[in-house]
Amino acid sequence: MSQAPQLATLPSGVVTLADHEQHARSVMDDNAWAYFSGGAGDEITLRANRSAWDALQLQPRVLRSLAGGHTRTHLLGHALQHPILLAPVAYQRMAHPDGELACAHAAAALGAGMVLSTQASVALEVVAEAVLDEPGRGPLWFQLYLQHDRGFTRELVARAEHAGYEALVLTVDAPTHGARDRERRAGFRLPAGVSAVNLSGMPPVPALSLQQHQSALFDGLLRHAATWEELEWLQGVTRLPIVLKGVMHTGDAKEAAQRGVAALVVSNHGGRTLDTSPATAAALPRMADALQGTLPLLVDGGIRRGTDVLKAVALGATAVLVGRPYVYGLANAGAVGVAHVLRLLRDELEIAMALCGCATLADATDAILWRADGA
Repeated sequence: MSQAPQLATLPSGVVTLADHEQHARSVMDDNAWAYFSGGAGDEITLRANRSAWDALQLQPRVLRSLAGGHTRTHLLGHALQHPILLAPVAYQRMAHPDGELACAHAAAALGAGMVLSTQASVALEVVAEAVLDEPGRGPLWFQLYLQHDRGFTRELVARAEHAGYEALVLTVDAPTHGARDRERRAGFRLPAGVSAVNLSGMPPVPALSLQQHQSALFDGLLRHAATWEELEWLQGVTRLPIVLKGVMHTGDAKEAAQRGVAALVVSNHGGRTLDTSPATAAALPRMADALQGTLPLLVDGGIRRGTDVLKAVALGATAVLVGRPYVYGLANAGAVGVAHVLRLLRDELEIAMALCGCATLADATDAILWRADGA
């Protein structure tokens, strides 16, 4: 695979993330669309993620000194040009032949962080080699699903460390897939030539002969689900900071902090696991209140505008992750499309900051959120 992504031009009339989504539907087949766009069950959480950001209102402020303002922030020792990262999304070559490689180049060019999925369709070493030396790039993290074979997981972590990844993002909210009706209706299958290349060579899951009254899920798959003990084991085999992704309960957040993780991502897996779980915008302030700044918080789920990014910061997030929008940009125009999505979000964030009187992200406290009672 070439180290340089294919260059393309943006489709005419695409000027928002919603435009990217609409156009991507016309270029993706039903199989890929069901995978990237769908959620679990009746997609109540999928919709709630978006509507929760819309429900929050920003309070305009005037006559503030804004000269020299910026969107810079810091996260796990890394200086970021802005608080926007690409969330881990699997099998990106279903959306475009360059897949994760195009997204990495776009992220590096726009100063955005990138989290590469365990189930990436481009090797983790290829992605890292392409962008690690890029000046001004954001952080490069590796998302990890703990595999049933500890030896294989240890080797995968060692590969990520050796390749230059700067943190591990352990996804903890998906011990099993959600009931994804769209995928089932589409008869989802991976197309020829697309696979989770980083998991190649993994030993098969040991077969289980189920007895009467046993569950194929609880007595089968979930025998290998991660627990707090697996987190402790992982901390013992890596030198990288560990970020937990998929934490929505304050009790889990407090335990994670006690166990020495580096940061948390408030996430419901984009509405792809437990349908009717709360929107991330609703969970974020509770998490921030529970942790009182002891851990950096990131958030994903439904972010489609720069105003959403500002609202997330006001609610206690250090940074946000976007998923589906950049995949739509990827489908539309490869690396150029991903870069356009990131540029739109950053430009809109700057506009929102200016109109709310925020010269820096430190000014974006919950005071910029409209309160009906005037408080």
